[in-house]
Amino acid sequence: MGTDIVSTRGIPLTAPEVQDVDLSRRPRIREVFIQAFLFICGALSILTTIGIVYELGKESLAFFTRQQWENTNKVLVADIDASMATFEVGTQGKALQAGNLIRVGQDPEIMEVIAIDGNVVSVERGFQGTEVTPHRGSVQLFRSNDVSLLAFFTGTDWNPQLGRFGVLPLINATLMVSGIAMVVALPLGLAAAIYLSEYASERARSTLKPILEVLAGIPTVVYGYFALTFMTPLLRAILGQNTVQIFNTASAGIVVGILIIPLVSSMSEDALSAVPRSLREAAFGVGATRLETAIKVVVPGALSGITAAFVVAISRAIGETMVVAIAAGAGPNFTFNPFHSAETMTGHIVRISGGDLSYDSIDYNSIFAIGLLLFFMTLALNIISQRIVRRFREVYE
Repeated sequence: MGTDIVSTRGIPLTAPEVQDVDLSRRPRIREVFIQAFLFICGALSILTTIGIVYELGKESLAFFTRQQWENTNKVLVADIDASMATFEVGTQGKALQAGNLIRVGQDPEIMEVIAIDGNVVSVERGFQGTEVTPHRGSVQLFRSNDVSLLAFFTGTDWNPQLGRFGVLPLINATLMVSGIAMVVALPLGLAAAIYLSEYASERARSTLKPILEVLAGIPTVVYGYFALTFMTPLLRAILGQNTVQIFNTASAGIVVGILIIPLVSSMSEDALSAVPRSLREAAFGVGATRLETAIKVVVPGALSGITAAFVVAISRAIGETMVVAIAAGAGPNFTFNPFHSAETMTGHIVRISGGDLSYDSIDYNSIFAIGLLLFFMTLALNIISQRIVRRFREVYE
């Protein structure tokens, strides 16, 4: 039996009228504009990310490839002319070694140290094709100090102005603060999410969730002074003033953990609420308590979402700036004691950027090298998060 074709008014169409119906695709200008707008937004976000990575990479490459000149605080004892390959230097300052590249003041000539006998230095003049020129006495010598990736990742002393390029103290402090923050935020945030999802009534949830999320709206500088003026005195009162320094990573980590509790609880609660009600009812049907249902059924069912919340929270803790800049310390310190002061990567960037930093200097380039390292750390966390989410994702029908 055939099916009658009807018009938009519900009236059956005759054969000639059916032939006159225009079934071609009609242009929808509004949808075209919306699609173009969304495409432009996505393209701008991608281009912005590419631009950030380009700037970080460009300045970081300059940090690792350019010659960094370090002041040795040694001076020429007397004038030298263009023919002299041996001269005497002062006794003060940093020691020179054979193979060092040196120059006198800001003069462009580069010399390679061949041998050292006491305070007498033998050099090869005009190294790297530079022009040999005479030099005045009482001018300070500068030593070339290239940055190597091995020294950057394995060194335990960070002071670029003095030729020390070990970033481990900054990485260690960052990981300590983030680890303490996770110890605070993950259990409390997950517990709050379980309560809001499984125990709280609709009225209680509508009241408590906005109150909890107010924590995310407090400026981080306020958290920083809270850590310095409340959390640090509290730790010193409990553990002793000789144990806990005024600036320490423990108080900074605890407060960063409090700061990211709303992030953990909100994302985890959304993941828990997405678990089908039928799974809960099935658990209740076999005699499980509400706690057993939450822990053994709902949480495993929302594991991918909870894991994503944890990873996002870790990334947020690693990138936190103001709390660690105020409460953790203002100088690199390679220590595993959370009650001692130490400077994180973001805190160091804030401190250095706030001073009189000259463009294209070693300190200027070092900021971008640290920023690029932070970028790759958060990128690695996001990649791990995506793999974990795909591995534990539950699909319900």
